[in-house]
Amino acid sequence: MMLAIGLVALLLALWGLDRLAKLDPKTLVTRLSQIGGGLALAAGLLLAVTGRFLVAAPLLFAGLSLLGWLPNRPAGWSQRTQRSTGQVSRARTALLDMELDHDSGEMRGTVTAGTHQGRALADLTLAELGDLYAAADGDSRALLEAYLDRRAPGWREDGEADAAAGRGEGRRDGAMSEQEAYEILGLEPGAAAEDIRRAHRTLMKRLHPDQGGTDWLAARVNEAKDVLLRHHR
Repeated sequence: MMLAIGLVALLLALWGLDRLAKLDPKTLVTRLSQIGGGLALAAGLLLAVTGRFLVAAPLLFAGLSLLGWLPNRPAGWSQRTQRSTGQVSRARTALLDMELDHDSGEMRGTVTAGTHQGRALADLTLAELGDLYAAADGDSRALLEAYLDRRAPGWREDGEADAAAGRGEGRRDGAMSEQEAYEILGLEPGAAAEDIRRAHRTLMKRLHPDQGGTDWLAARVNEAKDVLLRHHR
């Protein structure tokens, strides 16, 4: 009888490991946190019921923390556990290859065509960025606006470029591809629905107008979420 129970437990463990191995890294971390939190919470409750409160307390705390049920955690713990793992969103246009860091909100970009091809936006002067903006298509202008709002918040008032000029011109008409949607949200193909929603929430906070975002960027993030969630229905 004990042998049979042991075999069943082994098979269940192997099945569980196989399922975990097929998950993408971000989902795997979430699942392991949930499993570890549940086990720690169960062990803590069992010890508390038997009167061993000193041993139960740290297990209960660890379980609740891993499950995300402690809103008032110490500042140091909160910063370590809530910080994302270097997630980066990517967007490409005819002129630019841009990245947005989810943690810092920093935008980085490289020019992929024209006079400044191969140069990083950080290496261009404001005058050069103004020239680039003047020659850009609609999608590239929208990204440059967001970048300039972060790098030189007064650029619109200073006349570095006419932000309204050409707005809406040259915007893409085709539907967003699934691969492009993953890049915009900074996710790996096959990401779980909860990871898609989490990345969307994080980006929408970063793209608020007060943070240098634009309506165009927000619309692209919303479209990326919709494209990917369609495959989870």
